[in-house]
Amino acid sequence: MAPKSTPQQTASARRFRRRLLAWFGRHARELPWRRTRDPYRILVSEVMLQQTPVSRVVEYYPRFLAAFPSLRRLAGAPPQCVREAWQGLGYYRRATNLQRLAHAVVAEHNGRIPPDLAALRELPGVGRYTAGAVASFAFEQRVPAVDTNVARVLRRAFQPRPASGARGEQRLWEIATALLPRHGAAAWRFNQAIMELGALICTARVARCERCPVVTVCRTGKKREPATVNREREKPARRS
Repeated sequence: MAPKSTPQQTASARRFRRRLLAWFGRHARELPWRRTRDPYRILVSEVMLQQTPVSRVVEYYPRFLAAFPSLRRLAGAPPQCVREAWQGLGYYRRATNLQRLAHAVVAEHNGRIPPDLAALRELPGVGRYTAGAVASFAFEQRVPAVDTNVARVLRRAFQPRPASGARGEQRLWEIATALLPRHGAAAWRFNQAIMELGALICTARVARCERCPVVTVCRTGKKREPATVNREREKPARRS
């Protein structure tokens, strides 16, 4: 269970959410998997986005779905056809694992991807992040989805006490859970927004604090000179 937040932490979380969601409303990229709540299509996008740039996934995502428009079609397809449809994305084991998952869902869940987190985690190749992403993005459940981008934002913004291994990872998930809005639909937007922030602004190579919407409630951002931050925040944000 996540530790209880102090009133000050709660107020900071509210400001973080409010500013992040306002920024997302203005700067969110138009991505095809954000226009659907179909769990199969969400799952396909999540598997493709593992180790593949968004720009390439945007190109191949509709092609794959045109070839395999449903989970049952994917489960029943010859493995070679699935591999051919995946060609160009690389890391072909992902395609194999996705078809294994489709077989399991057909056999164990009557062809319907389950909404339950525990059941999602039992599916082949589904880890904690993917289960959270499907539960949030497909079923609008109030659950966190901590990928590499989100973990980076949380570390920079809240700077939890250093902890390694499973303990450190668990602390990030606790922070992510505490930040979530109360309702699932709002949690969907928040999870999308914090991922977008990590992808476009708070990147691995550089933290663009001068363009960050939550810089004033970010511990890393606060370490910069206020005048510099305020002056640089006036520059328009670039879309990638």
